[in-house]
Amino acid sequence: MPETDTENSALRTLIVDDEPLAVERVQVICAEIPAVRVVGTASDGAAALRLAEKLTPDLVLLDMTMPELDGLGVARHFADQPQAPVVIFVTAHDHFAVEAFDLEAVDYVLKPVSADRLERAIERAVARRGQRRQKAGRYLDELWVPHRSELLRIAVSEVHQIDAERDYVRLHVGGAESGRSYLLLQTIAGLEERLDPEQFIRIHRSTILRRDHIRGLRHDGLGVWSAELVNGEALRIGRTYLARVKAMAGR
Repeated sequence: MPETDTENSALRTLIVDDEPLAVERVQVICAEIPAVRVVGTASDGAAALRLAEKLTPDLVLLDMTMPELDGLGVARHFADQPQAPVVIFVTAHDHFAVEAFDLEAVDYVLKPVSADRLERAIERAVARRGQRRQKAGRYLDELWVPHRSELLRIAVSEVHQIDAERDYVRLHVGGAESGRSYLLLQTIAGLEERLDPEQFIRIHRSTILRRDHIRGLRHDGLGVWSAELVNGEALRIGRTYLARVKAMAGR
């Protein structure tokens, strides 16, 4: 039987949890939500990665604590993929939320899962997918920033560093001698999605760098790495982003 328009537009969803009863509960809730279509389930992180490769889900409902490869490890793997699924963590533990949102999880739902709470999270996932589709293949080439009593046009090619400052980002423009910076009302995660990943890379929850502004990578010991910039400055690489940065260098 051919799929309906509703089924075609629904988020292809993978449920990952090592507790069979938890999987069953989430499946029952998802069956009542038209925006999702469950295409598979996995009971551990390694199985989740294998299934995700074959099923290409749009959404992963991901438990946090699992044997061997946990939810954070699975999400880090997805974060390195160009067409990564949207992730909603579904967990009994509330103390991993910071790490989860560092990995751009769309939501963090605590067990026992209620239908209303999961449906709100899925609404956010639908919105995130819509934003990705809208921006797919279209990266920013300019930014307009308020400065004194005017709006300045800044070419993205002039920006070499972006720092998060609460609900703003600070754009660093120009070289070491003529450098200047501007505040823009935009989250760093939102701006990252609109920048060409061939030109920019996020090295920390608070920092995005232009790739050609990085002179090299330095191991500071105990698993800590820094990015050495062309101006001589060194910036610490967040552990969440280390694999992605090292992949840039072919490591």
